[in-house]
Amino acid sequence: MQNVLRAILALSLGAAVAPTAVTAQNSSTELDAKVQSFLERRRGTWRDLNVPESDGKLLHDLIVKHKFTRALEIGTSTGHSGVWIAWALAKTGGRLITVEIDPQRHRAAVANFKEAGVAAYIDARLGDAHEVVPALSGPFDFVFSDADKDWYKNYFVAAWPKMVSGGCFTAHNVSGRGVGAGIRDFLAHIKTLPDAVTTVDTSSRSGVSITCKRQD
Repeated sequence: MQNVLRAILALSLGAAVAPTAVTAQNSSTELDAKVQSFLERRRGTWRDLNVPESDGKLLHDLIVKHKFTRALEIGTSTGHSGVWIAWALAKTGGRLITVEIDPQRHRAAVANFKEAGVAAYIDARLGDAHEVVPALSGPFDFVFSDADKDWYKNYFVAAWPKMVSGGCFTAHNVSGRGVGAGIRDFLAHIKTLPDAVTTVDTSSRSGVSITCKRQD
């Protein structure tokens, strides 16, 4: 009799839990399809300071691999990198704060986030990152810097104390031709930090630096 009761209870619990799991899986699958369709439609059309597809995928994979959930993007442009980042955060249960100073680019990015289906995972802010970033309380486990290059070191200095152990600060356009004094100062600074490990991904011409805070 006890075995029969256990079997009934198991079936009852299964009936209660399974639909939720199936719903979540279906929702994730639907979002994946929507984002992939959006990115495919827009492939080759991203201009106006956006990252190339390879770098967007790099950011996405880094977030998913390390299960980052608290992300900051400095320099939204019209949202290509933000879509990749938010898509990854949808898989980890995270959220992105992204900051853009130009009203037209900000409006375009917000529209793109909605069309891609990732708007729910993004807090898109219009403002001057020079002021917004230092004022943010954090903590963050992922930062992507792609704004004014002369200010990269300042962004890093403002964000690094708010980075959790194991978190990564990434920066775009750090290699190749035309690297200016701001990038050189930024790269020189991060090499001096005892609590940081930096690598540079050069799979694109732009180059992405990845500086991760050592685990405590």
